[in-house]
Amino acid sequence: MTQTTLRPLKPEDLPDLLEMIEALAAHHGDQPLTTRQDLERDCLGPAPWLHVLIAEREGVIVGYTALCPLAQLQFGVRGMDMHHLFVRPGARGTGVGRSLIDGALRLSKDMGCRYVAVGTHPDNTVAAAVYRAIGFQDRPPPGPRFSIRI
Repeated sequence: MTQTTLRPLKPEDLPDLLEMIEALAAHHGDQPLTTRQDLERDCLGPAPWLHVLIAEREGVIVGYTALCPLAQLQFGVRGMDMHHLFVRPGARGTGVGRSLIDGALRLSKDMGCRYVAVGTHPDNTVAAAVYRAIGFQDRPPPGPRFSIRI
């Protein structure tokens, strides 16, 4: 079996990352709008907004996960949202996704986080089963949430 290697995103990975983000968006019926410049700013800039782990096999990028910081300020608790998890079709079912999840959990713990949250599409029962099997617990909705464009 081919070994999966995880590592932080590098600038030279941006074309592959952008391609995978576009594939994930297409899978969900979304129109991807992110650009290479957006990724440079958000993932590699002086104060990265996202933490991206790249999965490689034999030097080929086969997937990624993107983590976004969360907090429960009133409790002094840090967390991470596993915002994206993507494995290229040819590498699915080979343990790459599990490696990315394990890497996301390790990175989050190393950064002082006490929890990792993840969401799935309601129809994605396969992903939900995987998360439950790993030990993620179902959470009730937090109640009404609102947003405004600024």
